[in-house]
Amino acid sequence: MTKQTLIFPGGMAGSLAHMEKCRAVGASVVGASSLSYDPNASRYATWTHLPLLTDPDFDAALDRVIASFEIDEIFTPHPIIWNHLHERTASGDLAATLQNKSPSSSDAEPYRQAMAAAELAPLPIHFHAAQPALSTPEATALLYHAERISGMCDRDKTRALIEIFRSMPQGDVVEIGSWWGKSAFITHRLAQIYSVGALLCVDPWAAENFVQNDDSGLVDKFVATIDADEAHRIFTINLLPYARGDVNYLRMPAQQALEAYGAHRQVVSPEFGSTVYTGKIAALHVDGNHAYDSARADIFGWASLVADGGWIIIDDYVWPWGDGPQRAGDEYLQAHRDDIACAFVMGTALFVQLRRHARGDGGCSRAH
Repeated sequence: MTKQTLIFPGGMAGSLAHMEKCRAVGASVVGASSLSYDPNASRYATWTHLPLLTDPDFDAALDRVIASFEIDEIFTPHPIIWNHLHERTASGDLAATLQNKSPSSSDAEPYRQAMAAAELAPLPIHFHAAQPALSTPEATALLYHAERISGMCDRDKTRALIEIFRSMPQGDVVEIGSWWGKSAFITHRLAQIYSVGALLCVDPWAAENFVQNDDSGLVDKFVATIDADEAHRIFTINLLPYARGDVNYLRMPAQQALEAYGAHRQVVSPEFGSTVYTGKIAALHVDGNHAYDSARADIFGWASLVADGGWIIIDDYVWPWGDGPQRAGDEYLQAHRDDIACAFVMGTALFVQLRRHARGDGGCSRAH
């Protein structure tokens, strides 16, 4: 028998989101509000009224609703209402059960997770001439906001990015393949903290550039369903609040963007305005088309502009759908082995630091 859920107050954002989830799986819900007119009532198939929690008749009215609609469970994102119902449930005075945990505790959980991740031990790698590590509040804020953006930048890769930016030379941060902007947000924020330089995101956001030639064909089948224009709008939404004239994008294939980057030092877009670049790359993050030919062209084409002591990050070096980024990355390591100070894999990404030729030293070593 299908359970009946009461959602109250039905017009809160959390309530509407839960209602949509219930509707998607065919669950039966009843919405309720204490407003005499609630514009969200029409979004529910069944709707009723409850007095304010402060009304002396609230508990009796709720009991009548539970009996009348045969309510089994109650969902409420309102912390004060939840606490009152929790007390009634604990005393055995409520005929229905609470469906959700404490809203205040649930809302705080992502912050707790970010704080726990920020307090992890540093990577066992020593970077020469490194700037101070992020404070716990800085790392927590970075991790929390990054997790709000959907994307494939895993936590281990993020930890490595946090560490390498401590030894980053000054220059541009260039990202090949940005999509919704998760890794772009991370590198942009780190570039701000360590005064590295402006971020340039290169992505065509166009369906014809999505073909990955993955081994199974499953990736290409999926990307055929994607709305590229929507992805670009979401990218803008995710990055715009943090922009200070130090982030912009080129909506074009990577090789075309390479020509534009070499010819002009200023990038202008309707959303981010004007951003001036140096033409010298401090960090190159390659996460574009994963087909071998494309990955190789991106790495070898753009890496020639990376400054001494700069970093190249090849995403999806470990990729379950194919070996394009790994083959191209290995070829770069072999071809430029004399120019490489440090290379390691963290998460799914390959991190490569170029030598500081003027100083003749390496870039990193394993800590003891």
